[in-house]
Amino acid sequence: MNFPLYIAKRYLFSKSSNNTINIITGIATVGVIIGTLALFIVLSGFSGLRSFSVSFLNTADPDIKITSVKGKSFFLNDSIQEILKNEKEIVSYSKVIEERAFFEFNEKTHIAFIKGVDANYTKVNSIDTTVYVGTWLDPKFPLGVVVGNGISNTLSIGVFDFLDPLKIYVPKPGKGYITKPTNAFKKINTQPIGVFALTDEFDSKFTFISLELAQELLSYTPEQISAIEIKVSNRTERDQIITNLKSKLGNQFTIETREQLNAVFYKMLNTENLASYLIFTLILIIALFNVIGAIIMMILDKRDNLKTLYSIGATMKEIKQVFVLQGFMLSVFGLFVGLSLGIALVLLQMKYHLFMITQHLAYPVELTLLNVITVIITILILGFLASKIASSRISKKLVE
Repeated sequence: MNFPLYIAKRYLFSKSSNNTINIITGIATVGVIIGTLALFIVLSGFSGLRSFSVSFLNTADPDIKITSVKGKSFFLNDSIQEILKNEKEIVSYSKVIEERAFFEFNEKTHIAFIKGVDANYTKVNSIDTTVYVGTWLDPKFPLGVVVGNGISNTLSIGVFDFLDPLKIYVPKPGKGYITKPTNAFKKINTQPIGVFALTDEFDSKFTFISLELAQELLSYTPEQISAIEIKVSNRTERDQIITNLKSKLGNQFTIETREQLNAVFYKMLNTENLASYLIFTLILIIALFNVIGAIIMMILDKRDNLKTLYSIGATMKEIKQVFVLQGFMLSVFGLFVGLSLGIALVLLQMKYHLFMITQHLAYPVELTLLNVITVIITILILGFLASKIASSRISKKLVE
């Protein structure tokens, strides 16, 4: 057996005659365990929150979205449709119109967006699954609209209230000065048939109507739309699909992925995750000062033994290695215990929902290999550095 490793194991697992050193070593071990546990729980919590938040984006936003570089709309001609149909990885696509509008219901007003969608929309996005009152758009109700929960609360809108229509106004297209304000807007009376709930921001932003109704309101032709939203069969092939579409469609269109559409959101998530990691790593570094203190106390306690080892031929490098290995093994022990407890807690939370955000919503956590590896590497590096710092206190003067 390696000489420094053998001595390090003896020092680590044998009690010191000085009870104070035993207490300090115990505190150092507990500090590493708690630090490891806290770091892993925080990383797992942020992974859970990330997946939880991204699930909303997966519901509301497409895999790929095509918009015009110039202007708010473009004409979907046969050549564009042929390009989309020939792309094998595209499962389905939907024609969409988005425009800001003015809403009025029972003398209450609100400014939000209309989103005109065709029958294929629910094959691209699963927003219809978020309707909790009423129903999704139905050809039986040509004037039917599905409003967000935020808009519903602002305007006090119910569903299937045939007495009071939801009035939607948009500015009429044209040039020059407005002579009569009453002629400046085009209006349609619609019938709310459903209310959806996804996120506060999304619920207060959109009202869904049929594509034909949106084209009528905006005075668009049947081929005129704002965007094409696409669902692909394999998300790993999106970059290749986008490359193909760009080469065929030319530079007149902007083609973006879901992540690009929500770039600010993803950047915020990544920044928060990094900030939390750095904060808890700093706390862990503070905890590892206890390891440095415990090893230095052990060095002073074993001073006579070190003199003996040096006298019988042990080199300074080997003596330092003894305490580097001792501190490293102490860190590994704390890592193993803390990580085991952390994994157990995450699994219990995932199965039994021990901690709740609301009465019906458990705090989301996610067990990932990346988080496990991140914690292991962090503890091993910091533990090794702490041990090196402590062992550097050994000098020839101490052992001679």
